[in-house]
Order: sequence, then C-alpha cells, then structure tokens
Amino acid sequence: MKTENRPRLTGVALARRIVLYLALVVLAVPFVVPTVWMIASSVKPLNEIFASPPTLFTASPTFDAYVEAFEFQPFARQYFNSVYIAVLVTGITMLVSSLAGYAFARIRFRGRNLLFLVVLVGLLVPGEVTIVPLFQMFKQVGMINTHWPLILVTALAAPCVLATFIMRQFFIALPGELEEAARLDGLGRLGIWWRICLPLAKPALSAVAILTFLTSWNLYLEPTVYITSPELFTLPQALTRYTDAYGGEMWNTQLAAATMTVVPVLVVFLIAQKQFVEGLAHSGLKG
Repeated sequence: MKTENRPRLTGVALARRIVLYLALVVLAVPFVVPTVWMIASSVKPLNEIFASPPTLFTASPTFDAYVEAFEFQPFARQYFNSVYIAVLVTGITMLVSSLAGYAFARIRFRGRNLLFLVVLVGLLVPGEVTIVPLFQMFKQVGMINTHWPLILVTALAAPCVLATFIMRQFFIALPGELEEAARLDGLGRLGIWWRICLPLAKPALSAVAILTFLTSWNLYLEPTVYITSPELFTLPQALTRYTDAYGGEMWNTQLAAATMTVVPVLVVFLIAQKQFVEGLAHSGLKG
C-alpha cells in the first residue's frame, strides 16, 4: 500500500503557517461573534439580552420570539417576497450580463471599448442620486407599491453592470479556437453563447448569482421608497417594524427574525463559496 509522500514543513514554514492561522482567527472574530451573539440572543428571555454581567448563552432557552415574529406581522409573506424577488432579479441579471458580457468580449464592433466604458460609469453613480427621478417615472406608470421597481431597478442597474464586467472578463479568457470549431459545426452567435460559452462560464455565473442575490436580499432604501403595504414588504423593511405599543424595540423578536433572515444566506454562501472564489479568480485572468 503506497503512501503519498508529502514534503515536511520546516520550522520556519510551520511557524509562518501558525501565525497565519492565528491572524485569520483574530480577523474572523469581529464577523463571527456578532452573528453568534444574535443567534444565541434570539432564544433568550427578553430580560437576559442586556443582563449585566452579559452572558452569551442562556440556561433557559425559549423559542417564543420565533413564534411571535410570525404573529406580529405577515413575516412568512414578507419572507416569500424577498425570496422570489431575489431569485427573479438573479435570473434576469445572469441572462442580461452573460449576453452583454459575451458581446463585449467576443463580438468586434466600432466603439466597443467606449460603450463598455460608458456602461462601467454606471458603477460610479450612487443609487440615491437616481431614486427620485425613478420614483417619479414609476409613479407615472402606476408601479408604486408594487414589486416591479425592486425587480427592474436591481436587475438592470449597478449589480447588472458589475455582473457584465465579470462575465466579459471571463469570456475574454476563453480560447478563440472554441468559437472557430463551433462555427465549423454550423453554430451562430446565440448557439455559441448557449452551447459553448455558458457551460464553461459556470464559475463566473456562480459569482454573479451570489453577488446579485445578496444585493437584492439586502435592499432597504428602494423598498422603503416604493413599498407602503406591510404584506408587500421585504425582509429588511420587516425587521424595522418589531416595536411595541410604546415604540420600544422588541429585541428578542427582532433578533429571531434577523436570524431567520441571515442564516439561510450564510448557508448558501458556505455551500457555494468555492464556485464564488473560482469565478472571481477566473474573471481576472485577462483584461
């Protein structure tokens, strides 16, 4: 039975690795501890959340806050709103960005680089600058207090520009021989994009999907401007409405709702982080 010969680490290399791991642990603390505190506090009684001295875990966990999160407002409907909007926005963005990225990378036409530069300028325009004229436009066509503004603005604005950049960089790195072979087989532009380029672009598409989904999932300003009915709220809006009759924060209920909002996103990212990193790495191979 053969054993794999691995190079043994020298003392200096081992010390560097230990220092690196310790540094990563220290850097992870500001990100991990608040999440752990949020999850732990969501099952605490209200009087223990701000107890002095503070405790991370409770001896008497309760899930009443999770039940109250659904009873206080239509949280299940709001959760569904965020899910379907994020999925729809992600699908539209992947379609548009892959088509635009392919065109900018593989089709040669006059003014291609200048047009791509104009598209990239969209990343420099803050959403707060355009929200008032967009509100007026959507108001004129009767789309206020609907989900259409959240879908259209997110799918065709800055997230789509960034996604187009990622897809363009990935498609530029593909060998030209693939297209030549596809043309010999009788494929046109759409056929090459669909049958050749998209299957190879799964890492880049994964990165685009995760970035777009998170952007749509975390939207707060746009829903606050366009949506007024509680049953149409998305999760970021819903989290701000857990207040009692005196205007005080319902901390345990709010933390329970926030936990249900954050944990699924963390799980998806942990599952797809390999594809996410690989997609970003591939998109920067060639400019």
